[in-house]
Amino acid sequence: MDDLDDDELIAKARSGDACAFESLVNRHYMTMFKMAFKWCGNRNDAEDITQDACIKLARGLDSFKGGSAFTSWLYRLVINAGKDWYKKHNRHPSNPDALETASTKSKSEEKLYTKQVLEAVYKLPEGEKDALILVMSEGLSHKEAAQILKVKESTVSWRIHEARKKLSAQFDKEKSYG
Repeated sequence: MDDLDDDELIAKARSGDACAFESLVNRHYMTMFKMAFKWCGNRNDAEDITQDACIKLARGLDSFKGGSAFTSWLYRLVINAGKDWYKKHNRHPSNPDALETASTKSKSEEKLYTKQVLEAVYKLPEGEKDALILVMSEGLSHKEAAQILKVKESTVSWRIHEARKKLSAQFDKEKSYG
């Protein structure tokens, strides 16, 4: 199955081939996990969200129309799985693991700055955070992010602009106190 491309695996999985579905999940599991982790910032929650996303993938594979890249469709699936998971558990995303990961990979002054940036990003409104993660962290274009988030490209641009403005204002304010 490893020699088949995504479209072939999807077609086989849709027709009930469990091996094809397993290959598809194995091929994209880390992409899904990384997106979940970037979205919520907590390793344990990201694992649960990824598992839920795999279940949603099994149930919703027929809804993938092929108009965009399969990974783009997966990003949306993972974000929705994350939102559903937090709603179901009556919680909000937190970011202790993301902060710890950032702090262990940086020098001391950079650690503090990275931690502050991540804390600020996780406090952004959901739409702004989603757009920022997809564009700045995943490297997607505004157009690709708009397709994933099911909004206009101009909405993604506006959300990123607003997020940057809020982050800049927050750090300018903190600089004036320090």
